[in-house]
Amino acid sequence: MTRYFLTAAAALALALPGVASAHSKLVSSTPAANATVAKPTKLSLTFSETFLAPMSSAELVMTGMPGMANHEPMPIKGFKTDVNGKTMTLTFPRALPAGSYDLKWHIVGADQHKMEGGYSFKVK
Repeated sequence: MTRYFLTAAAALALALPGVASAHSKLVSSTPAANATVAKPTKLSLTFSETFLAPMSSAELVMTGMPGMANHEPMPIKGFKTDVNGKTMTLTFPRALPAGSYDLKWHIVGADQHKMEGGYSFKVK
């Protein structure tokens, strides 16, 4: 009986691979990872699946500034976050100044699984 159950469960898992591994992932971003861009006023993250906006967010930290060798990491505050379907957009009150940035994000998918990630980019 146990062998039959395990065989049936394995067959079901193989027949429904999308259900078993349907976790959202980041599919594109603007600016892209490791890109150097001119003073952006928006940042967008597009995921493979819709996600729960109230339980999802992003953090942006300026990690370096031209001409300042010992620049302390500085969290960027005051941006507006909008979610439309699979896309999260961060809108800044003014263009980001020249420097290097680390973006960290986390989302909670419709399946209640939390995914997180991040990347760096530079502003010229």
